[in-house]
Amino acid sequence: MRSFAITLCLFSAALLAGAFVSAEEKKSAEKTPALLKHEMKSLTGKKVDLSKYNGKVLLIVNVASQCGATPQYKPLEALHEKYNEKGLAVIGFPCNQFGKQEPGSDEEVADFCQKNYGVKFDMFSKIDVNGDKAAELFKQLTAKENFSNEKDAGPVKWNFEKFLVGKNGKVIARFRTGVQPDSEEVVKAIEAELAK
Repeated sequence: MRSFAITLCLFSAALLAGAFVSAEEKKSAEKTPALLKHEMKSLTGKKVDLSKYNGKVLLIVNVASQCGATPQYKPLEALHEKYNEKGLAVIGFPCNQFGKQEPGSDEEVADFCQKNYGVKFDMFSKIDVNGDKAAELFKQLTAKENFSNEKDAGPVKWNFEKFLVGKNGKVIARFRTGVQPDSEEVVKAIEAELAK
């Protein structure tokens, strides 16, 4: 009888622990902004739940290896090195939609980024950022409701457009290709978000 009581207590404790974990997971999922409720593939082929970036400031960039703006990898990596431990995540998404300037495989992109720029920030598998096949993340990033100024909304126009996303998962700013990642405008916006 005593062993039955002990078994019953252990079983009850396990059920309660499972319910608590499920409640915590549900609570965490409810706090995750819509923008981060996606699973995407990294350059190494691993599935990554974007909710891992919840609570961080994000600089999301569509990148390409054969573009005049490709040298922006260097200041992007510098931002990563300077602000990563303060809560910034720089995230790169290769795209071949603009001038076919990212023709390589994921492995080739990873090799290029490492050899030429020592990229350590998170890089994802090649995607479309515009059109019917656009990744849901980019459909959300470019949506009209994210911008008070309508000219900032709409399709990505070229490689190395940068979207600054606040800790709350809301788009704070969009910087077009010509705006350098280490420009005063971008750095001030990042620092302001990190300070919140």
